Amino acid sequence: MDKLTLLYSRQQIAARVAALADVLNRDYADRELVVIGVLKGAAIFLTDLVRSLDLSLNFDFVTLSSYGSEMVSSEKVRITSDLRLQVTGAHLLVVDDIIDTGHSAAFLCGHLAEQRPASLKTCFLLDKSERRQVQLTPDYVGFELDRGFVVGYGMDYAEKYRNLPDIYRIN
Repeated sequence: MDKLTLLYSRQQIAARVAALADVLNRDYADRELVVIGVLKGAAIFLTDLVRSLDLSLNFDFVTLSSYGSEMVSSEKVRITSDLRLQVTGAHLLVVDDIIDTGHSAAFLCGHLAEQRPASLKTCFLLDKSERRQVQLTPDYVGFELDRGFVVGYGMDYAEKYRNLPDIYRIN
């Protein structure tokens, strides 16, 4: 059994998601938004976030593969399930659980940019900027994280712990 240490409670997460939604409501007040969730990790964050948005929006999902059952990214990213929506000319917001090395986010943003959206921004619940290996600065961030592998609130280790309502560090 893995030893878990609480990092962010469900109350802290809810408050931060509401604050992000307030900013997004202002930034996209006059535009229709397409929110793109990265499965599986972002599913819970995306759900809570879009329920807090007072915008005209649609959302879709992509699935990327780079971790498998390891705690470190292989840096070889591939799309295992692509968008179903047509996003040319749309205002896109990529929503994901965490950005660390940035390889997956950069890969996805490059893929989406090829579809010529009107705008493309990113929103991550967690930012582990100390591990960044590519030039990518998130547009919206919930929490800065200095180190460690985290689980809960949709994030997993070998497909375990996604259902935890809080965010924990695995020790």
